[in-house]
Amino acid sequence: MSGTSDGDHPPRGPGFWVALVFSAFQLWMAAFHPLSSQVIRGLHVAFVLLLIFLLFPPFKDSPRWAGPGRILGWVLGLAGFATGLYQWVFEADLTQRAGDLTPADWVIGITAVALVFEAARRVMGLGLPIICAIFLAYALFGNHLPGMLAHRGYGLDQVVAQLGFGTEGIYGTPTYVSSTFIFLFILFGAFLEQAGMIKLFNDFAMGTVGHTRGGPAKVSVVSSGMMGTINGSGVANVVTTGQFTIPLMKRFGYSPAFAGGVEATSSMGGQIMPPVMGAVAFIMAETINVPYVKIVQAAVIPAILYFVTVFWMVHLEAGRKGLSGLAKEDCPNPWTAVRERWYLLLPLAGLVALLFSGFTPLFSGTVGLALTVVLIFGAAVASGVRGTALRVLFWLLLGFACAGFVQFGVIAFVATIAVLVTLSFFVRSGGDTRRLAVDALVNGARHALPVAIACALVGVIIGVINLTGVAAEMGGYIIGIGRKSLFLALFLTMLTCLVLGMGIPTIPNYIITSSLAAPVLLELGVPLIVSHMFVFYFGIMADLTPPVALAAFAAAPIARERGLLISMQALRVAIAGFIVPYMAVYSPALMLQGDSPLATAYVVFKALVAIGLWGAAAIGYLFAPLRAWERVFAFAAASSLVVALPLTDEIGLGGALLFLGWHLWRTRAARAQTA
Repeated sequence: MSGTSDGDHPPRGPGFWVALVFSAFQLWMAAFHPLSSQVIRGLHVAFVLLLIFLLFPPFKDSPRWAGPGRILGWVLGLAGFATGLYQWVFEADLTQRAGDLTPADWVIGITAVALVFEAARRVMGLGLPIICAIFLAYALFGNHLPGMLAHRGYGLDQVVAQLGFGTEGIYGTPTYVSSTFIFLFILFGAFLEQAGMIKLFNDFAMGTVGHTRGGPAKVSVVSSGMMGTINGSGVANVVTTGQFTIPLMKRFGYSPAFAGGVEATSSMGGQIMPPVMGAVAFIMAETINVPYVKIVQAAVIPAILYFVTVFWMVHLEAGRKGLSGLAKEDCPNPWTAVRERWYLLLPLAGLVALLFSGFTPLFSGTVGLALTVVLIFGAAVASGVRGTALRVLFWLLLGFACAGFVQFGVIAFVATIAVLVTLSFFVRSGGDTRRLAVDALVNGARHALPVAIACALVGVIIGVINLTGVAAEMGGYIIGIGRKSLFLALFLTMLTCLVLGMGIPTIPNYIITSSLAAPVLLELGVPLIVSHMFVFYFGIMADLTPPVALAAFAAAPIARERGLLISMQALRVAIAGFIVPYMAVYSPALMLQGDSPLATAYVVFKALVAIGLWGAAAIGYLFAPLRAWERVFAFAAASSLVVALPLTDEIGLGGALLFLGWHLWRTRAARAQTA
């Protein structure tokens, strides 16, 4: 273990130490859970507020440790931290007098809600705070609205009690998920990234597909897909793997906009790629009260189809532009990369095994993270042990220590880590490894801030919805529009997701839309998981949709192209990503919501045929350039395969065969003439 990392080294400052303590607190809570869930949520939000105001002070040009901006940041941060401590110290009193606010409760409740709004604005901009402020205004003044939107009226004390205390406001289900599963899995990804997982994935992707047609773009698809298995963050994927793949694609002939679009599309797919997926998957599991593994099972086939789509699109674009791959000798040996860093795959394999064995995400994530730390320090210590026999003996002992987890629980892992950290002081690479671990803890906390503050702020929306019952009214309105047409209801839901996605990230987008639309789809006969996954998918696609395409604009400075142009190319590359969710609604077997493997195999076959046709229609190339009418015909045949109505499959498959036969005949005839 060399101790080198793929991640960045965070600067040492006040935020560095707070982030380190924050991660240590979260790990202690995950491992031993010594405090109640309500207190853990309160302290989680407290740490988030303190860290945000330290890292994003009111005056950005203030000195590092002093100056009015830093001082005000400390004041606001400590005030936010005090709101969490209040939840801990007065936990019993708050429970006993629930809803009956004291003067101190008034101050703490209003302060907590106000600081969450301001912290979210600092990290994420105005979009989400404005939407949440509209819901807050509705709770306070909605009784003056006309018609069915009016509610019976609620006092300020009821609103403060609902949002600032209990488990239905800023400390609601999203914050619970953020303080447990999400933070743990972000930390898990941070450790693997620091340990060199990015290099492993990039080298493996380069070695397997880099030499094929359009290889550089395929490297982006494969490496981003694999990165999605550990971090579940689209934008994080863009700024990590994109630093390598986008310049490579440009160098081999792809346009800057297309290169950025491929990376943005590939990276956003990480949120739907099991086993980690995105933070929304954990929130969904809690919201609909199903085991996380069921979410993973429902997502696996659509996720594979998503990446097959992107892979196919870049293959066709390379054929259209006549782009070849890298020279074989310039590509690394993929198996050499695996052989050098094989141990980094063990935590991921263990995580998958535990999830599919029925263990909770919290337990599985704790074990996966602990195993990552053990292996990182174990590799460092093993590198300092002389002799092959001693190394083998060391790894055997390490294996027995990890296996002891089954018998002795997390204490065995904590003891093993403590021993390995101590031994690391006596080996050459120990210092680098300890720095790697500290950087991973700090980076994990920093990366969790946008997710955590979004989860806290959308609690305002959930609290208002539960207080006023507006979701039932809106749901009835949508049902009235789409009662006679499932497609119309799906289309309205998609538009809602895409419009909301212009101003807010995937998590609040999912929470808002699922609260309003998912019950409607359920009433119209869509299975529960499928209805929520439909919303989830279009929340992701919103990050590729102009004018506010977060993933595309994250790729813009790397590609040196306008974000809007990158977004347009991303839509072109991800065209099937807009259709597969519809296919899952009409054929739930695509998400394994059925008992027939044959039905699943058939709908997957249909989806692959449709993806092939959509790709050809969008790129304008298959075995040769397509004429305009051929593209229209291919698109129509693919569209016929989406809905499961009488004769539509027959029309779509027949059209696909006719198109393919005609195109092959025309291509061969053209080549014969030029020969």
